[in-house]
Amino acid sequence: MPASYLPISLALTTVLLLTILFLKHHLIRIVLTLILAFTLGFCWTAHYADQRLSHVLSDSLDGAEFELIGRVDALPQGNTRGVRFAFEVEEVSSREQIEAFPRRVYLSWNPAWKNTNAIPEIIPGQRWKLKLKLKQPYGLLNPHTFDFERWIFHQDYGATGSVRSGELLEANAIGILDFRLGMELRRWQLREKIQRLLPIDARYQGALVALVLGDQNAIEQDDWRVFNATGIGHLISISGLHVTMLAGVGAIISARLWRRSSLPLYVPVSKIAAVMGFLTAFIYTWLAGFQIPAQRTMYMVGVVAFALWNGRNPRSFDIWWWALFFVLLIDPMAAYTPGFWLSFGAVAAILYSMKDSKALLGIPTGKEFELHWLDRIKMALSEACRVQTVVTIALLPLTFYWFYQTSIVSPIANALAIPLVSYVVTPFAIVGALLPEWLGQWFLKLAHLAMEYLGIALTEFASWPWAVHRSHEPKLWALAIAGIGVIVSIRPGHLIDGWRSRLCGVCLSVALFIPPLNHLKSAEFRATVLDIGQGTAVLIQTATKTLLYDTGPIHGTKDDAGRRVIIPFLMGEGIHEIDRLVISHSDSDHIGGAASILKEIRFASMMGSLPQDNPLLNHLKKRAIPALPCRYGQQWEWDGVWFRIWHPDEQTNFAKTYPMKPNEMSCVVEVSNDRYSFWMTGDVEKYGEAEMRNRLTYDQYSQGNDKEVILMAPHHGSKTSSSISLLEAINPHQAFAQNGHLNRYGHPHPTVTKRYQDLGIPFYQTSETGAQIWDFKLNRFLKMDWRPREKRIWHRKLTNS
Repeated sequence: MPASYLPISLALTTVLLLTILFLKHHLIRIVLTLILAFTLGFCWTAHYADQRLSHVLSDSLDGAEFELIGRVDALPQGNTRGVRFAFEVEEVSSREQIEAFPRRVYLSWNPAWKNTNAIPEIIPGQRWKLKLKLKQPYGLLNPHTFDFERWIFHQDYGATGSVRSGELLEANAIGILDFRLGMELRRWQLREKIQRLLPIDARYQGALVALVLGDQNAIEQDDWRVFNATGIGHLISISGLHVTMLAGVGAIISARLWRRSSLPLYVPVSKIAAVMGFLTAFIYTWLAGFQIPAQRTMYMVGVVAFALWNGRNPRSFDIWWWALFFVLLIDPMAAYTPGFWLSFGAVAAILYSMKDSKALLGIPTGKEFELHWLDRIKMALSEACRVQTVVTIALLPLTFYWFYQTSIVSPIANALAIPLVSYVVTPFAIVGALLPEWLGQWFLKLAHLAMEYLGIALTEFASWPWAVHRSHEPKLWALAIAGIGVIVSIRPGHLIDGWRSRLCGVCLSVALFIPPLNHLKSAEFRATVLDIGQGTAVLIQTATKTLLYDTGPIHGTKDDAGRRVIIPFLMGEGIHEIDRLVISHSDSDHIGGAASILKEIRFASMMGSLPQDNPLLNHLKKRAIPALPCRYGQQWEWDGVWFRIWHPDEQTNFAKTYPMKPNEMSCVVEVSNDRYSFWMTGDVEKYGEAEMRNRLTYDQYSQGNDKEVILMAPHHGSKTSSSISLLEAINPHQAFAQNGHLNRYGHPHPTVTKRYQDLGIPFYQTSETGAQIWDFKLNRFLKMDWRPREKRIWHRKLTNS
C-alpha cells in the first residue's frame, strides 16, 4: 500500500475497533463491523497490489536484453520444440544496481529462426544462466476476452521475455525445506510418467493429466469444445470432490492403522483421522497446482478437522465462510477468476437448498439403516438428482456471465460423467500415477479406456443441434433478477411445497436471455477494431446487419485470433450469425482465424480477394455458403449505410498483375453514411494505392466531400504504404493501425507515423489503445479505447458550416 494511505488506514481501523468494543447498540455494532471488515479488506488488497506492482519491469528497461541467473520455479508448459516457464530471478549479471527488478518472470524459449534444433528440457528446480529479452507485461485487450495482463499480475510475474540462449548451471537447486518447488518437481515427474506410460496417440492423455495434476494445457481444443458443450468442463480438473475423496481415503487408512495398537488410549481415533484427512487434502492440493476449487475443499476439510479435534460441531455455512476467508486472505485476486465463483457458488447453493437433508450433508440419522437397500439406492439417486438440479439452476447466471452459453444436455451428460469420472477415471488415473510403472500403466490404460467410451457418448451429445444455448454477457440488472429467482427456486424444503413460487423463480432467469439492445438507428453504424496483435479484424454493425472484415492471425501451431479473440467477443455481444465475411487477401494474419470462426458462427455470405485454390473457398463450398470475388465497383446498402469496394479491379488477377504479392490484391471497403466514411484497406501497397488514387481522382472523391473520414493505415503502417498521394486523395481526418506490440516488422514504420503527424492526422494504434469502438451516429461520433491505462473517449459533434 502507498505509504500515504497507511496512517489513515491504521487510524480508521483503530477508531472503528474501539467503537465496536465499547458501543452497546447492537445494530450499529453490526454496521461498524461490516465497515471495519471492508476497510481491512481494502487495506490488504491495496498492500497486495502495491507489492506486486513494485516488482514490474520499469519503462526504461522495456525491451532490453539481460543475462539472468535463476531457477525454474513452476511446472513448464510445452516441449523441446517450444516451452513456456516461470523463472525466479536470483542475479542480474549483465547490469549493476538495478532497483525493483522483477522477482519472477514468464519466459518462452523457442528454437531460433531457421534453426530446427530442439531446445533443452526444462525441469522445475533447474538453475540456468539465460540470455534473454524482457518486456513489460502486455496482452491483447478486448471486450469479453481473456485478460493476459490480469493473469500475469495474478501469477506475480513482473515481466515476460523470450530466451536467446542458456547455460544449465545446476540440474537440481531445490533445498530440503523448499516444499513448494519440491512439489512442482514432483508434479513434473508425475506428468512425464503419465505421458510416458500411455500410448503417444492416446487422445485423452491431457485429460488424465488434468484430473491428476490440474494441468489442462495438453487438452486439445476440439475436446474442450465437446466438454463445454456437454457441461462437464468442471469435471476435467481438480474438483472439490476429488480432494474430498482422497481426504476420506487418508482418514480411513490412518484410522484403521491407529486402531491396531494401544495408541487410541492416548489420542482418539477420530482426531487422528481428522488430522490425516486434512494432511492428505493439503498435500494433494499442492500436487494439483493449488487451484481455487482444491483450495476451497482443503480449507473446509481443515476447518472440520480443527473442530473435531476440539470437540466442536461446526455449522455447514461456518465451514464455507472460513474457507472463503482463507482463500481471499491468501489471494485477493481470486475473485477475478470463474473458478472462484463457480466453486463457492455451487457449494453455497447445495448448503442453502439441502440444509434440511441430513443424509446429503453426511449426518447419520439412523433411519437410513431401517430401509431396504433398494429404498436406500432410490433415496440416494433422488438426492443426487436434486443436487444436480440445484447446482444447474444456481450456476446459470454465473455460467452466462463467464461463458455466455449453457449446455442443454448438461443434466444427461453429467448423470453419466460424474460417477464415471469421479469413481472410475480419476481414482484409476491417480493410482496409476503413484504406483510403480509396471503396475501403474495398466491402471492408466483402464482410466483412458473409460475416458474414451465417455468421450464417444459426449461427442454424440455435443453433436445434437440443440445441445448448447448461446446467449451473451448479461447485464448486472439481469444477473440481480436471475439471482433472486435462484434463491426462490432452490430454497429449502420439499420441491412439491410451493412449486408455483419455485417455478416463478426459475422463470425470472429469463432475464438472462433478453438480447442486448442495439442502439443503432437507420443510417448509423458501429466499427469495432479488435486488438488481435499483428493482423486485421474489424466488425461492422448496422441496425440489423453485421460484417466481419478479416479474421486475424494465427498464434502458434494450435491457436489463432478467431478462437482467442473474435469468437469470445462475438459470443459476449450476443452475435451468433454474420451476414457477410470479407477476407481482404490470403495472408495468414488476415485469414488465420477463419476456420475456427466458421465452426462456431453462422455466415450468410462471403466476399474476398482469394485465389481459386484457397482452402477456405473449398470449405465454404462444402457448407453451401456463397462466395463472391471482391472487385472494384461493387456496392450495397444495409439499413441506410453504404458499402463500396474500391480495390482490386475486376481485370486484375493473382497470376499476372501482382505475381507472388497477395497484399496488392487486398479488398478495400468503404463504409459510409451521410456524414462519416470508414475505410478498411487490408495490406494494399504502393501499386494498389496508385490504382486507388486514380479511381478516387476519376470519381472526384475528395471534391465536395464534407464527410469525416477515418482510414485504416494500409499494411499496418508499413513503409511501402500510406503514400502521400493516397492520403491526399482520401483526405482522412483520423487514422488507425492494427499491429502487434513491439512486433518484429517494426509496424507502423516511423516514417509513416511521422507522415500522419505532419499532415495533422491523429493516428491510433491498437497496441496502445486496445480495441477501438467507433460509433457513428447521425450527427456525431463516439470513440472508445478499451485499454484502461490509456482509456479515452472522444465525443465530437459536427456543425454545418
